[in-house]
Amino acid sequence: MKALASLKPGNPAYVAAMNKLNFRKLMPLLILAYIISFLDRTNIGMAKDRLEIDLGISAAAYGLGAGLFFLAYAALEIPSNLIMHKVGARFWITRIMITWGVLSACMAFVVNDTSFYIMRVLLGAAEAGLFPGVMLYLTYWFGRDVRARANGYFLIGACIAVVAGGPLGGLLLEMEGIGGWHGWQWMFIIEGIPAVLLAFVVWKHLPNRPQDAKWLTAEQSSELECRLAAEQAESIEASGTHSFFQIFKDRTVMLAIFINLAHQVSLYSVTYFLPSVIAKSNDMAPWLVGSLAAVPWLFGALGALFITPRANTPQKSKNFVIIGLIAMSVGTTIGVLGGSVLSLVGFALAGLFWFVVQPIMFSVPGTRLNGVTLASGLALMNTIGITGGFFGPTIMGAVESRTGSGLGGLWFAIGLLLLAVVAACFLQLDPKKVQTKGDKKNLQDA
Repeated sequence: MKALASLKPGNPAYVAAMNKLNFRKLMPLLILAYIISFLDRTNIGMAKDRLEIDLGISAAAYGLGAGLFFLAYAALEIPSNLIMHKVGARFWITRIMITWGVLSACMAFVVNDTSFYIMRVLLGAAEAGLFPGVMLYLTYWFGRDVRARANGYFLIGACIAVVAGGPLGGLLLEMEGIGGWHGWQWMFIIEGIPAVLLAFVVWKHLPNRPQDAKWLTAEQSSELECRLAAEQAESIEASGTHSFFQIFKDRTVMLAIFINLAHQVSLYSVTYFLPSVIAKSNDMAPWLVGSLAAVPWLFGALGALFITPRANTPQKSKNFVIIGLIAMSVGTTIGVLGGSVLSLVGFALAGLFWFVVQPIMFSVPGTRLNGVTLASGLALMNTIGITGGFFGPTIMGAVESRTGSGLGGLWFAIGLLLLAVVAACFLQLDPKKVQTKGDKKNLQDA
């Protein structure tokens, strides 16, 4: 705050100091929330083989159950984001964390396919809105020049969750028989508790808007909100997209939504099936399987830390998206065709760009939408994208059941990634330019 007080509001040094302060105050808590969220979302991958042995849940049933989470999540994303826009992030994120933590722990009590499906649906409904809610929340604090960076830092939480969660999940699985419970039951219960505890920290420390931040003066928060409002007004004037239904006519936003869908199909197909593929190809302890399955996510964190911050102009962002999608396509292909070591190298290459492509795509709506339309647009993007978490695992499970190939279903993901490369070439990420006749018509109508 002292550094800000000594600078003139609005100049580059002041803006940089403001961004640095807000990063330091907000991102650790948001990242920690996403670590726990993603841990509870993906620990099901560690339990796959044990659920089949203990409960008789087949690969196809597992894939369907894993995917049902995302259908429920997707169905409630837009309502959830609109509620958060109205009641504030502090209350709504707290509510989300308490309900998902309780339900995640209750996964320990599934007994068959039906109860597995029901709990996955309830868990998806409970967590709905967290990711797009945070994407919306970050637009209240950061301008478009650093928003991809902020989004990328938030997504590091997913990388940390998998890198740490793999070995942790493996160790918890080794609690088999303690207290008469299976190891996977202990894993779900122990990993569900932190979400409930952290919810109270969020309630106490997360401000709804800059005007509520204790670390900013009234003048500083007012300057920040006015500056971001002016930036969004410029974006609206450029895009001409003023309502939810006009989003579907905005070519750049729709291309970004498709690219994010392809990204999600690829990411979740690998996430939910890689641990079991590693376990079947080698005789390893569960904690080692979890550690190896976390390698792509470790590279994902490196990409988010060192590549995404460089996407600070429209042209650089577009170039990184195209390069990232090509790298994901090539890496995933190597993962399917290579041997055990080469496959892991391929998935690491794909993982390096997982959280380069996604944060840039989620910065797109903020350059073209505003207010309720922005809240709806971000939720729509994640609603469609998160269905990739249904289609990817479902297709992977079906292919494995029919062919015995644990990775054969990834050809579907590779095809989508190649289509996404083509789509990325037509992105218009500069809000000052209008790309299509439809955009021009929107400007005239506005």
